[in-house]
Amino acid sequence: MSEKRQHQARERRHLRVRKHVNGTPERPRLNVFRSDKHIYAQVIDDLAGHTLAAASTIDVELRGKTGKKTKSESAILVGKLVAERALDAGVKKVVFDRGGYQYHGRVKALAEAAREAGLDF
Repeated sequence: MSEKRQHQARERRHLRVRKHVNGTPERPRLNVFRSDKHIYAQVIDDLAGHTLAAASTIDVELRGKTGKKTKSESAILVGKLVAERALDAGVKKVVFDRGGYQYHGRVKALAEAAREAGLDF
């Protein structure tokens, strides 16, 4: 499958997921975006249109720690950091938006690390 078709297929899957997953002030959405090298996570209140917490592998706090780690190990660090920042912002419960990706590998590692760090979903 060409790269363009893969991207379009992921976008369609993400739209299907987003029909059912909405972030509210009580339960914001934990969104994941995965590129070839990096992984990004945001806690979003969709009603207000605000990002409450965010973390990624290009974050200043993680940049030095992800050097010799695998991508899944880096995703674990991002999951812990986004959960820590969300808890600091007063968010304990979220809904998980896998962004059209399979719940496997880096996405699963990030989600499980966020759960272990205290987020409830």
